[in-house]
Amino acid sequence: MKNSVYIAQSLDGYIATVDGKIDWLSEIPNPNGSDYGYNAFLSSIDAIVMGRHTYETVRDFESWPYEKPVFVLSRTLHSIPKRLKGKATISKATLPTLLSSMHRKGYRNLYIDGGKTIQSFLELDLIDEMTITTVPVLLGKGIPLFGSLNQMMRFKHERTQSFDNGLVMSTYRKSE
Repeated sequence: MKNSVYIAQSLDGYIATVDGKIDWLSEIPNPNGSDYGYNAFLSSIDAIVMGRHTYETVRDFESWPYEKPVFVLSRTLHSIPKRLKGKATISKATLPTLLSSMHRKGYRNLYIDGGKTIQSFLELDLIDEMTITTVPVLLGKGIPLFGSLNQMMRFKHERTQSFDNGLVMSTYRKSE
């Protein structure tokens, strides 16, 4: 059972602009067409847990980017568009309740996505692994990847890979 983060951030630690836009990510040159290990990561997970803001961003993409089941944490959303029925489910449950339900359904390796969602999982010490790709851009302000925590958390560095376009991807595993 593993809860994993796979996300990009700016040099100054933001995952999106103040208004939630991530279009700055598509401005990164990618001459080799690399997916930076994303497809391998997706093949290692059973389901995705994301927050409402992240869901609203990807919901409006030209096509739905996930083949795995998506669970959307939201207290305000009430329905999923018809085109996403069976692909995404809204949950108002607490994280422990949601995780218990997901585990009973056989979802063991989860992709945790979205700033507030990642922060909520961290606050409950529910993140096992983080792969963070740092993009060589300063946004100046925006939505931070990390927030304040009630306790220090330790992670062990697993590996770092740099790419010709300046991206640096590092993976960390929670220390035991």
